[in-house]
Amino acid sequence: MPLVAYIPIITTLFCVYFLFKIYPHWRAKPQALYLMWWTLGVVCYGLGTLVESIHTLYGWSPIIFKSWYIAGAFLGGVPLAQGTVYLLVPRAIAHKMTAVLVAVLIVSTILVVVSPLDESRVSHQLSGDVLEWTFIRLITPFVNIYAFIFLVGGAIYSAARYFKSIEFRGRFWGNTLIALGGLLPGIGGTMAKFGQTYVLYVTELIGIVFIFAGYQVIRHDRTLSIHQNQMSTLAPSKS
Repeated sequence: MPLVAYIPIITTLFCVYFLFKIYPHWRAKPQALYLMWWTLGVVCYGLGTLVESIHTLYGWSPIIFKSWYIAGAFLGGVPLAQGTVYLLVPRAIAHKMTAVLVAVLIVSTILVVVSPLDESRVSHQLSGDVLEWTFIRLITPFVNIYAFIFLVGGAIYSAARYFKSIEFRGRFWGNTLIALGGLLPGIGGTMAKFGQTYVLYVTELIGIVFIFAGYQVIRHDRTLSIHQNQMSTLAPSKS
């Protein structure tokens, strides 16, 4: 295996670090469903790269392949995108979107689990070509487009809102980083469809680092804003 094949191990460890940062944030605000979905998104992202790590260390097997396809093609960025849905869309609508999304993911997962595999197509790089039920691969673009629209598009929309704001400049940069972080694995995933899975490994690592950086910048900006509002409230009146 080339050295690039071991990158998912680093990505998985970074996801664990990210999880230790975001999980307490969610538990402190359990009513914030966007944080719940983002926490779940970090877990799913890490599970996908964990399976890639296991493949690098132990080789191909039907279980490893199907776990990789489910975690990567269907669950990779969707929970993170659903977190953005809860930030941008009224909660009632977000609940309905969640119900439809979960149903699609359950059906897709079942299809992958029961699909026969053409092991003559197995190579040293993971590839969806192994699936004999090729129609399953027609579902993944819709899931990925959904994730792109709400993770990348939602971050771009939020960044545009804060572009001219001096007070919330951190939120502009944070959302810009999240948009870049969400875009990179999508590019890698496209390359993986053409047999360049190692490109995906690189973009997954850079992508989650950017998403984490954006999350940290936005969180710091919000904490700073709350602190400034508290200070202005406590400040004595000059009148």
